[in-house]
Amino acid sequence: MIKTRLRDFIITKDDWIFAVADYFHPDGIRSTFRYVPDENGERELGGIHYKKYDFDVAFEFMRKNRPEWVQDVHVVPENEIKHLLHPNDCIPYLVKTDHRVAVIVGTLQDAGIPLSRMGVTGSLLPGLQNETSDIDFVVYGNDWFTARNAIAVAMLKGSIIEDIDDAMWQRIYDKRIPEIPFDEFILHEKRKGNRGMVDGTYFDLLFVRDWSQIKEPMPRGKDIGTMKIEATVTNADLAFDTPSVYKVDHEDIDHVLSYTHTYAGQALVGEVIEARGMVEQVGDMKRLVVGTSREPKGEWIRSLTLLKMSGLI
Repeated sequence: MIKTRLRDFIITKDDWIFAVADYFHPDGIRSTFRYVPDENGERELGGIHYKKYDFDVAFEFMRKNRPEWVQDVHVVPENEIKHLLHPNDCIPYLVKTDHRVAVIVGTLQDAGIPLSRMGVTGSLLPGLQNETSDIDFVVYGNDWFTARNAIAVAMLKGSIIEDIDDAMWQRIYDKRIPEIPFDEFILHEKRKGNRGMVDGTYFDLLFVRDWSQIKEPMPRGKDIGTMKIEATVTNADLAFDTPSVYKVDHEDIDHVLSYTHTYAGQALVGEVIEARGMVEQVGDMKRLVVGTSREPKGEWIRSLTLLKMSGLI
């Protein structure tokens, strides 16, 4: 059995490139289709030109070419995999060849994080980046929180790592299309501290579970209708994971899950949140799921505690 986890990449025998989208793969590698060979593609790897597919186009392509692989994500059979790419494998090379990555790595090493605990995903991992590519920087397990603090300190010291400028915040907001106003979005995002810029390039810190944190998968529940709740967060250890997981104190709902990165790290332990999404019944437990579609409408998580402290409500 192939051992893989979130944000790894796989290359199939057809030279199709997928991003791993889950920690658990009972019937094949759960992933999303990212790059397809195309002679007119603007990106090149090993003599092959590639075209990047957005979410909807990728699903359309897969329904036409591999309909048996299409579920809520794409499920790639293990016997179709030619290469497996791990985010931390390419870090030593990138440190030598990409000044921006070297700056981030050096900042985190100064904070005591080993090189083996860092990685990159997105276009940098297979080597398909171009001049407009952002840096999707991976840190594993609890070292992620150390990394976030190190980035914040570097910004305060006025190092080459800089805070996000207004134009970039607007770009992020327009890309996410969240169901909360821009001022609320910015308030939540700036507190998270997982984004920055280096040499004019945007980067974010992405959390991936340590192997020891990967336990039993959460079973799929039965959708029983939408609900809006207010609840107190009692555990947020995996709030920056995918899905984001918030244990809450509520009379009906046990956990709030977010499958959209917009609401990762949205609230801290002890804060009261407002959340709207789909209720799933899982045995005797109910959980509220936010992000049931690519651009979820009518679904959100807001920290009411944060908004009240800031005078926005």
